[in-house]
Amino acid sequence: MALAPELSRQTKLKEVAGIPLMDPTVNNWSQIQTFKAKPDDLLICTYPKSGTTWIQEIVNMIEQNGDVEKCQRTIIQHRHPFIEWAQPPQPSGVDKANAMPAPRILRTHLPPQLLPPSFWTNNCKYLYVARNAKDCMVSYYHFYRMCQVLPNPGTWNEYFETFINGKVSWGSWFDHVKGWWEIRDRYQILFLFYEDMKRDPKREIQKVMQFMGKNLDEEVVDKIVLETSFEKMKDNPLTNFSTIPKTIMDQSISPFMRKGPWPHPEAHFHFPIPGPSHSTLVQR
Repeated sequence: MALAPELSRQTKLKEVAGIPLMDPTVNNWSQIQTFKAKPDDLLICTYPKSGTTWIQEIVNMIEQNGDVEKCQRTIIQHRHPFIEWAQPPQPSGVDKANAMPAPRILRTHLPPQLLPPSFWTNNCKYLYVARNAKDCMVSYYHFYRMCQVLPNPGTWNEYFETFINGKVSWGSWFDHVKGWWEIRDRYQILFLFYEDMKRDPKREIQKVMQFMGKNLDEEVVDKIVLETSFEKMKDNPLTNFSTIPKTIMDQSISPFMRKGPWPHPEAHFHFPIPGPSHSTLVQR
């Protein structure tokens, strides 16, 4: 049974190798680490609020050859198991992945050092999306505010220090992006940038298509660009998380999909940056 908001906001994070994670995830760590990946698995990897749902929908559309009806078979969070997800008595992400036929498309927010070892030994494919730190930080703040299974973020200044110090769930944005970037040439990793996807979605979708070994007509690619636009996805109950209970995601506080394209990200960083922390953010 879902926790009431006033109880769930008391949630505390626990650490695994110095990375803060949600308590149920840590309690299920043994199952996560012994997960058996398969050589044809494709793993979508992102830091939170870096375009996870967007890249999922793109991958889904490519997988289904642009067939919108097939893409609407279920809500997006059920299409690609989230391997570290655990919220008893619901089936865990590992349980869902194990029940899925190959080839599987899975997702994670884990940094590379915490990934189940079988992914590396099976030479799987990884699709990583990185987003500008400032935009990511603001978006994650609003997500923290509405997500009832994460700790209360406190004031903006309090949250800012938590983010800069890597004490938010899934740890440091800096270490996460750097960790995946540094191994991008050692494994089958397609490393994308959120801002490039905004600037030229067709080009980036074609990169993903080629990485997945698909060859779709330009007309189909154009259709995918249209169907995965922010406007389409924000109004789509299968992608906007509106089916999630308010006791888990209270979208009256902040919508899951907040804004569309930001042509000048710096101009939208409208929260004040506390004194010395500004130089930390810039330097890192």
